[in-house]
Amino acid sequence: MSRPSPIARQRPLIVLILLLLGCGFLATTLVSYYTALHSIRASIVNTELPLTSDNVYSEIQKDLVRPILISSMMSRDTYMRDWAIDGERNVEQITRYLQEVQEHYGTVTSFFISEPSRTYYHAKGVLKQIEEAEPRDAWYFRVREMTEPYEINVDIDMANQDRLTVFINYKVFDYQQRFIGVTGVGLTVDAVVKLIDTYQQRYNRSVFFVDPVGRIVLTGTSGGAMGAKVGQTLGELPGLASVMAQVSAPQSGNFQYQEHGRNHFLNVRFIPELNWYLFVDKHENGALAGIRKSLYLNLLVCLLVTAIVAVIVSLALRRYQARITALATTDQLTELLNRRGFDLLANQAIQEARRNQSELCTLLLDLDNFKELNDTHGHQAGDQVLRGFARNLRDDLRQSDILCRWGGEEFVLLLKDTSVEQARVLAQKIRQQTEQSEFHYNGSDLRITTSIGLAQLHADESLEQLLLRADRALYRAKQGGRNRLCEEHP
Repeated sequence: MSRPSPIARQRPLIVLILLLLGCGFLATTLVSYYTALHSIRASIVNTELPLTSDNVYSEIQKDLVRPILISSMMSRDTYMRDWAIDGERNVEQITRYLQEVQEHYGTVTSFFISEPSRTYYHAKGVLKQIEEAEPRDAWYFRVREMTEPYEINVDIDMANQDRLTVFINYKVFDYQQRFIGVTGVGLTVDAVVKLIDTYQQRYNRSVFFVDPVGRIVLTGTSGGAMGAKVGQTLGELPGLASVMAQVSAPQSGNFQYQEHGRNHFLNVRFIPELNWYLFVDKHENGALAGIRKSLYLNLLVCLLVTAIVAVIVSLALRRYQARITALATTDQLTELLNRRGFDLLANQAIQEARRNQSELCTLLLDLDNFKELNDTHGHQAGDQVLRGFARNLRDDLRQSDILCRWGGEEFVLLLKDTSVEQARVLAQKIRQQTEQSEFHYNGSDLRITTSIGLAQLHADESLEQLLLRADRALYRAKQGGRNRLCEEHP
């Protein structure tokens, strides 16, 4: 029966390689897809939504700066303070003053409330008397007791058909810094609504405001997320009830929720001036369409590349098969066995020793202070010493002994049919010979010593265990002062 051809023997390996390659391409494609997916989601959550939120917040703050300055000016106006201190005798004077403020600065309302008389003066005249028992007057007594000079409050304006208005309430003091009332102006929220519409159209996301109890208080003209209208609560909207439970006032942050299978990303910012939350909402479907097309294209490319690589791998395996079988088992510098060759012969020697019940010993040799020699005289000098040391070792050994350059300046010697006493004698001979030898390089005579670890093979012991014990003995030789032999006993 004929033996299978080398290519036939390699076929399972080729199939395995192609399978691994295909799996690798698929894994890479999927990893790239999910990385892009994560990147887009992270961009939405960490960049797009916070940027929109920051812009809306900045515009709100900008729109509020001017009325704050107006209210501050009114609270320090000597005319109004003198009128209040003189007993509030001419109502027409304060009414005319408030009308001029309202007309000149374009506010929707302007007012002054006197602490002594509790009278609410408006640009249209006397509006009412402030009473502590009236819930709609609670804001005045709150402002009176606060330590800050002013507040921004969103409330209904009784003088304008209960229209939702942004009020800037500023405390007024007399010349002895005694509290005498509250003044301020009001702005319509229409400007904020227009701003919301602009950002919703520009960035394809929903922008709306929610109060601390979860009620939507301000949206664009088309509503908030999923068409939510003013007055609705978050609990009435799919997926948003759980979000409000996570927002412990006052807090800002990023959140996610699902609505009819669509993932939504949400940036929430608490606006202390309004005591509202700014919600910026975006769903991911539109943003992910592009990377899904890329996924399908990448899968097609991976399939084509795998087919091309199949041919290349087959040709490459033929070439590397020849190179692998031709690999040398000797170290190029010293012409001794390298690890590959040593492992092969050493394992055979251990099996023979067990089968014949013969003794076997190993010596692990390390050149002392070899790094200093390299640093002082150069690596070429070190190579010359390694070659000379290896040559001297070969001259002292039997044909059956196995000598290997283990790595760097370490060497391993496996002695067949050798007792511990015989191995000890040989090790001392090597040590003394090395100490007395001179290695010539570039006009210099270089000297070096060696430390040696000795171990004898035990029953049922592997090559790795034998070498490990020899290494422990070598370590003790190094620690004990170098240029000496140490043995590892059971």
